[in-house]
Amino acid sequence: MLRILGKAASINVRKVLWACEEIGIAYTHADDGPEMAQNPNGLVPVMVDGDFVLWESNSIIRYLANKSAAHTLLPAEPQRRAEVDRWIDWQATEFNSAWRYAFSAIVRRNLAFHDAGEIEASKKQWTRMVAILDGQLARTGGHAAGAAFTLADIPIGLSVNRWFMTPFERPAFAHVEAYYERLSQRPAFLRHGRNGIE
Repeated sequence: MLRILGKAASINVRKVLWACEEIGIAYTHADDGPEMAQNPNGLVPVMVDGDFVLWESNSIIRYLANKSAAHTLLPAEPQRRAEVDRWIDWQATEFNSAWRYAFSAIVRRNLAFHDAGEIEASKKQWTRMVAILDGQLARTGGHAAGAAFTLADIPIGLSVNRWFMTPFERPAFAHVEAYYERLSQRPAFLRHGRNGIE
């Protein structure tokens, strides 16, 4: 059986657990395991599928989607797949980069993130990224890469959860708020996303 390693408090571990449940892949989960040493970055998650060990959460969720013939989360048609991939990559680069400093300071209270100017810059950039997502959701009428739920909504949904759970003054984005409520109709999101873990 597929094994997922890494503490579930990690947003990237939760991404993989949510993907497993959406796709319908049976798995076991443990905080640690000997295969963790195979990730040179020393980060989580690590996935073990028989003799195959994979790290990097976005690579793992793509692997899981490709592994299951029954999935609909990663389209086969190249342009539709590219659209999903684009929003997964946007979350990993632009969206994550925007909130990292402010989240580390406000929620994690990490003393290394104490510069008030950097916190404000991070909040401003984070808000700009949420505005981009809001515009995309207005165009699609549903989800990040189109009308239907796709693999892209897993990493983006977790980042949106982090946006709503971080206590700071922020503008309202009606399409993002509606999207968050749509995601909250999904049992796997309630278990691994909107579950009280920051």
